[in-house]
Amino acid sequence: MYVEATPLDVLYRLRPVPERVYDTPLLDKLGVRPGARVSVLRIRDSSFLALLEKRADVSSRARKDSDLIFLEADSHGELARLAELEPLIKRDGAIWVVSRKGKDATLRDVEVMSAAKRAGLVDNKVASFSPTHTALRLVVPRTRR
Repeated sequence: MYVEATPLDVLYRLRPVPERVYDTPLLDKLGVRPGARVSVLRIRDSSFLALLEKRADVSSRARKDSDLIFLEADSHGELARLAELEPLIKRDGAIWVVSRKGKDATLRDVEVMSAAKRAGLVDNKVASFSPTHTALRLVVPRTRR
C-alpha cells in the first residue's frame, strides 16, 4: 500500500493561536492578601475600593508598615511622592503606581521607572488595573531588604 507524501507546507502551515484569556482576579494579581495593611492614595475607582475593603485593612492615608500602597499618578509631581512613601512600606511590601494607559496616558512606564529609581525602588511587575488604567509594582531592592 502506497501512502501519498504530505507536502511540508501542509504539515507546517501556521495556524492562528487563540488569544490567551487572563482570568486571575484583580486583587490576586496585585498580591492583596486577606488582612493586608493597605494604603490607598488618590484611587477613585469605587469598584476597586469596595473589593479591597472586603479583603484588607484599608486606609486613605499613607501609613507606616503598609504591606501595599496604591498611588494613582498622572504627573511627574505625583511621582515625586515615591521617596516619601518608600519608608512607609514593609521591606517585602510594594507600591503600586496606577496611571492611565493608551492614548490618554499622561505618564509613560519609563518615566515611572525612572522616578522609582530616584526613590531607591525597582519595578518588577506590571498589571492591567482596569480597561483605562495600568499598574506598575515598585519594591525595595533585595540588597536593601
